[in-house]
Amino acid sequence: MKTAALIICILLCPLLIALVRTVVIKLRFRGKKSTYRPVGDKKREEEYASKLSEMIKIDTVSHEGVDKPERIYEFHALLEKLFPLVHSNLEKTEINGNLLFKWKGKKSDKPVVLMGHQDVVPVEGEWKHGPFSGDIADSLVWGRGSADTKCTVMAFFQAVEELLKEGYTPYEDVYLSSSCTEEWTGPGCPSLVQYLKDRGVKPFLVCDEGGGIISKPLAGVNGDFAVMGIIEKGMSGVKFTAKSNGGHASAPKKNTPIPRLAAFVSRVEKKSPFKRVLIPELRSFFRELAPYSSFPLALVFSNLWLFGGLFTRLMPLISAQGAAMMGTTICFTMQSGSDAFNVIPAEASVTANIRFAKNQGREESLRIITELASRYGLETEVLRASDVTPSVDMNGEAFSLCRSVIKQTFPGVASVPYVMTGGTDARYYQEICDTCVRFAPVLYGPEQMKGMHGLNETISVSCLPGAVDFYRNIITAVGEKYGR
Repeated sequence: MKTAALIICILLCPLLIALVRTVVIKLRFRGKKSTYRPVGDKKREEEYASKLSEMIKIDTVSHEGVDKPERIYEFHALLEKLFPLVHSNLEKTEINGNLLFKWKGKKSDKPVVLMGHQDVVPVEGEWKHGPFSGDIADSLVWGRGSADTKCTVMAFFQAVEELLKEGYTPYEDVYLSSSCTEEWTGPGCPSLVQYLKDRGVKPFLVCDEGGGIISKPLAGVNGDFAVMGIIEKGMSGVKFTAKSNGGHASAPKKNTPIPRLAAFVSRVEKKSPFKRVLIPELRSFFRELAPYSSFPLALVFSNLWLFGGLFTRLMPLISAQGAAMMGTTICFTMQSGSDAFNVIPAEASVTANIRFAKNQGREESLRIITELASRYGLETEVLRASDVTPSVDMNGEAFSLCRSVIKQTFPGVASVPYVMTGGTDARYYQEICDTCVRFAPVLYGPEQMKGMHGLNETISVSCLPGAVDFYRNIITAVGEKYGR
């Protein structure tokens, strides 16, 4: 009996410790909520929404193999019309439609780069308001690019326009960077980075899209949170091909190309070949959300030393986004086979999008999937690949400055670091900058999240003044901190 009691005590002791730790955390942060509500400023909202509307009306759809430079240059002409002081006072560099503006500061020791892209993804389906209408209705600006990311382009141009009008001179150089090939990971941003690299420019801080002020980032976590992307997963397009001698479909043999591909796809879908783990950056994300979570979630989030293994296994049932942050993912997106319904294809293929995680980077993930595909007699072709980016130092001065500006600009909002599952142009700047923060200073509710790359993309007019203020504050905060 004594032995059994001892065993039970040993087993329950970790759980008791976890419960006590969670109670202490909940008591310490009792009543604390992450809340932010834009302060109404109708005049500014109308002005900024009007400018964003005009920007949306120009169709800047961009994807690989499609080159429509006349639309990009039409967009440039509009920017000059909307932001005349920026164009008359800043040094403009244009490389094949990609823009870089330099605002000369008193010093060039800690340059700041503010980013957003001009191009947008293609449009499909039926929209409530035309995708390039730029309609302002129901307190929203409608159209492709409203949220991704002409809203931020408008905001940082407007911030500089206003500061110039006030006669402000930045303490450090400020760069406005905007590519026109972001949506298909094209050569635009790399060309801008190379331009800066050739001139020895090493930014102190780069602020791009990626995160934002997200409503209810996870089930059980209520409120609006400023999520700051600090690491970005790698990405690859991979083609898997099955070959045969073809033949007539009236006398099929076993293991023709399409069944082999189907078996492979089914195997990957049923049981991912990749591991899910809680890397340090992800542990920080959950740990900082713990005080704002329901007690059961807080118990798990603040005690991942105990619940981590179970948590990684259950996360796919809770949140696809949460699961994607934990490991390499694969999604099959394209397929091809015979050109006739009664012909066995001599060659068939499926193409997948793979996103590499920190725990299993590009090399290891590609090796794993190639070996698995070979068991089904498939050939693997890597179409393109980029590895996971280095992580931002969360204790570094540039990250801390950005975090403090978020707190200043959006009173009541909590900021948390997180793992970027999508791709941004910021990855290219990591060649010359150690602190590339993925954060767009706008509110993304559920409808905005669904609209990006989907139907009925919108952004709330009420969040536009806050976005402009954020960029203003980033620029002036550098001077306040280092200009004394």
